[in-house]
Formats: sequence, C-alpha cells, structure tokens
Amino acid sequence: MARRILVTGASIAGNTAAWGLARVGWDVTVLERAPAFRDGGQNIDVRGVGREVLRRMGLEQAALDQGTGEEGTAWIDADGRPAAEFRTDDLAEDGPTAEMEILRGDLARLLYDAARDRVDYRFGDRVAAVDDDGTGVEVRFAQSGATERFDALVVAEGVGSPTRDLVFPGENEPRWMDLTLAYFTIPRAPDDDRMWRWYHATDGRSVSLRPDRHGTARAMLSIQKPPEGEQDWDTAAQKRFLQERFADAGWQAPRVLAGMETADDFYFDVLRQVRMPRWHRGRVVLTGDAAWCATPLAGIGSTLAVTGAYVLAGELARAGGGDPSAAFAAYEAAMRPMVEDGQGVPKIGPRLMNPHSRLGIHLLHGALHLASLPGIRDAFARLMARQPEAPDLARYDLRAD
Repeated sequence: MARRILVTGASIAGNTAAWGLARVGWDVTVLERAPAFRDGGQNIDVRGVGREVLRRMGLEQAALDQGTGEEGTAWIDADGRPAAEFRTDDLAEDGPTAEMEILRGDLARLLYDAARDRVDYRFGDRVAAVDDDGTGVEVRFAQSGATERFDALVVAEGVGSPTRDLVFPGENEPRWMDLTLAYFTIPRAPDDDRMWRWYHATDGRSVSLRPDRHGTARAMLSIQKPPEGEQDWDTAAQKRFLQERFADAGWQAPRVLAGMETADDFYFDVLRQVRMPRWHRGRVVLTGDAAWCATPLAGIGSTLAVTGAYVLAGELARAGGGDPSAAFAAYEAAMRPMVEDGQGVPKIGPRLMNPHSRLGIHLLHGALHLASLPGIRDAFARLMARQPEAPDLARYDLRAD
C-alpha cells in the first residue's frame, strides 16, 4: 500500500510538492482552506534554479507563454515621466523584470493542473489538531471534524501558517522589514503600458502599477514604517488607513485608491521574514513561506517555493520507505544555504528604496538613472537579480513523462 502524505496549502509550494510526491509513489492529499482553487494574485518571477525545476516538470514553456507581458521597469517622477528605465530588450539577462514574469495564480494553476490527476485535493477545510506518535500523524480536520492518519505531513502554507504554529508553537521569530504593502487588481486604463511603473511620494510611500494578460492592472501601495499591528486590523480599517495615507500622494494614487474600494482580491500585510530554527519535527515538515518566507524584498520567493518543494520530494524519494526524518533533515541541509542567503536583505534596504523626503527621492532617481545608462545597466541588473547558492538538482530524478 502506498504511503499516505498530507500537504496543507494549494499554492506554489504545495502544488509543486504534491506533483513531486505523487511521482515518486506517495498517496498524496492536499488540503486547502479556501473553498475552491485560488486564482489571482500579483506578479511574481521565477529565476535560476527555479526555472530548472519548472523545466524538469515540463512547465517552463507554459509558464513563459502565460507571462504578464511586462517589458521592463520604470521609476516615475513627480511629473509622471520616467526618471529611469530598465527595458528587458536592452538587458543581456534578467533585471528588475525577469523573462519569466507570471501572476501567482497563473503559476499555481499550472502546477495544480499538472498534479491534480494523481492527487486528492480537498478544499474548504483546515487542520485543527496534529498528533505525531512517531509511527504516523493523526490529523483532525476543522470543518468536517474527521480524523485521518497519514505517514507524514507537509505544511506548505503562508507566512502566518496556523498549522505550523500547532506543531512548532512559539518557534518562529519573525524579522520585521519595516514595510507595509497592499496588493489588488484594478481596471486597466487606456494609457497603461507594458512597463512596471513605480512612483515614490514623500514619507516613504510608493504606488506601483504592473501589467497582466487579463486586461486589468495589478496595483501596489507601500509605506516604509515600523509595524504597528496593521496586519491584524480588519479589511475596512486597512483600507481607511491607506485612503488617509495616500490621499495626497500624487500621480495615479486617486485612481488606485478608487479601484481598491471595489477590488475583490485586496491583500494587505506588514512584511516579516519567517525565521525557524528547524523545519522538521518527527513526521512533520515545513516548506515554502511557512518555513522561510523571505518577503518580496528578496525577489526569490517563488524560486524558493518550487525549489524547496522539489528538493523535499526528491529527498523523500532517495530515502525510500520508513521513517521520513532522515529525508527531512537532508532536505533542510540542502535548502538552508539558499534560504539564508535569500533572507540576507539588509533592513536598511526598504528605507533606501522608499525615501521619506523629496531630496531622497531625487537622489534615488538620480542613482537609478545613472545605473540605467548603457555600459552600466547590465552590471546593475546582475546585481539586482543575483541568485543565491542553490542545491544540486542532479541528486534528484523527478521529471515529467
């Protein structure tokens, strides 16, 4: 009889893990608290080793075909004109905009479609209790009230993972990055182009607009400030806060704020990294943001998600049957260097990239304009797109048919 494994979370890491585990002989169940598969979400990119994982899964070209069509990044000045631009066609390799730019939901959908024929997906439920007795994991589900036994549990949830906190209570020591973000989708305007346009206002505020392939625009509002518990407010309070803070921001802030009020995918968070001293305990293991959220500032969240899940499935395949603890330890040893490198964003970074004064904005734009000049821009792009040390995928033989 195939060994049973439960994966919690049906986004990028969870679906990648499910695909890999099913391919190496596990009987995989994926539990997702949302009532149905969640499309939508903002722009993400996959680079380096992450693209190699998608290539092995047979999904690289599909991900490229479903890209957002973003053609580069432009920093916008107070008059609405580009102060600095990095166009992908002018760069020798990935820069602020990568070749593989895709919406979170579109990539998650590709991974879900690749896995679902071999995986039991259950939506609209969550884990209420976990009992690991050393020979298996008893899981009680919140909505159904049922209890089931699995040989292992993979927690592939988000930064605030409740299942992680059931199994590893008090072990996460988050690193707050002093940046508050809101993401949502708004109607496309006739003058929207294919660039990621990023506008700065005083007091550490920024407004950005990015293209997608669905006829809409992806908006972001950010404020560089220490956290004050805003992530725990209700949605109405979060929107009021943003309306007040961005009322005089300028550029396209009025349009973005108006679109925010009717957006059905509003997401608000205060950025923090997940810092866990361990990712596995007995027959339970963490992957993706639940294990190591590096925040969007690192620029490698999706790359880490697909790579970590692939390595986890690969190590379980290498270990064969029995107690999975050795495989979990090998997975952690393989991924820790990449994660720690990716989490090494200096806390001053958000402050430098989100100036509080007009002088600071002017200096930032001047530096970016200089970096965008021919002869300099490729070196700057390489610096911005630097990839951390990656595990050796040659150890794992997980490929699409």
